[in-house]
Parts: sequence; C-alpha cells; structure tokens
Amino acid sequence: MARAFSEIAFTPGVRAFQTRMGSRENYARLDHVDYRGDTLGPTEAEFIAARDGFYQASVGENGWPYVQFRGGPAGFLRVLDQRTIGYADFRGNVQYISAGNIEADGRVALILMDYAQRRRLKIWGRARLVDAADDAPLIARLEDGNYRARSERAVVISVEAFDWNCPQHITPRFTETEIGQRTQVLHAEIARLQQALARDAKPTR
Repeated sequence: MARAFSEIAFTPGVRAFQTRMGSRENYARLDHVDYRGDTLGPTEAEFIAARDGFYQASVGENGWPYVQFRGGPAGFLRVLDQRTIGYADFRGNVQYISAGNIEADGRVALILMDYAQRRRLKIWGRARLVDAADDAPLIARLEDGNYRARSERAVVISVEAFDWNCPQHITPRFTETEIGQRTQVLHAEIARLQQALARDAKPTR
C-alpha cells in the first residue's frame, strides 16, 4: 500500500471506522511513507496487458455509484505511459451511463482480476472521453484490428493511485484458454494412449 491510496480511500469516515475496529494503527503509517504508488511500473503494465476485462465504477450526478464490466481482447486496456491508461469504448446497449457519468465527473475506480492466480489490482483515476474526430491517432492506438467491435470513442484515465489487494477470499476461476493450457499435457497423454490401444487392437495374421 502507498500514500496516494491512503489519501483517496481513507476518508474521515473510513478512518473513524478503522479506529473503532482497532485497525487504524496498522494504516496510519501510510500518511507518512515516501512511496506514493501513483506511477505504474513494469509489474502493473504486464498485469494490465494480460487482462481481457475489468470492473469500472463511475459516479452519477445524484451521488450513486455505477459499476460496469468492460470486456474485450486481452490487452485492450492499454498503458499509454506510467501515469495514463486508456481503452477503446466499444458500442454496447447505448445507455451511456458510464460515459455520461465520466463526462459529468471523471472520477473512476477500476478493479482488474486474475482469478486463476488470485491477484487483484485496484486503480483510481480521473477519466476523460476522447471522440474519434478529435484524436484519430489515439483511437487507432487503442483499437485492436482483429477484434470485430465498433469503438465510439476512447476513455483515457489519468492514474491517481493503485493498490494490489490481498488474495484472501478470491475464488479461483479459469478461462477456456487457461483450462486448455493446463490440460494440454493430459490431452497429449490421452492421444498417445488412444494410439497405443489402436495399435494393440489391430488383428494379427
């Protein structure tokens, strides 16, 4: 954990609750550490590049949070530099709740999950919408030519803080690709045994 995370997440209400529950002392040191945790490093960049989806929370003008799952090809959320990430905003059900919230209040929070390895990265940032007509090169940089989806705009997020969450209570889940990788040896062994059985079953003269 780092100071930027503490400044955003530990509001007065949170600090009061921590005090009441006896955990405030564990986190008080974050107010004074030099490491801010607002600059993405190689570990974060590699993790982000491997994800094919994330959860994004935005804030409505009425104060209600809105959480949406954003999915796409692995790596569609791009690290543009150490303080900036972005993604192509694919056309969906045209409710535009996240887009409207971002336009009114750019504060967002992202949770990126690796269920198989029980890893979780949380990112806080300020998002802005960029239309294709305003920055075509940026849209091209964020689009994946092999993914057949229409992108209506780009969402560019200035990173304010990030935090690696503990693996506690994360139930391992696996994608089809991950299952295929883990069972590849088994399938190869099954194919070898089937070939051996087929040879043994051939009639002898």
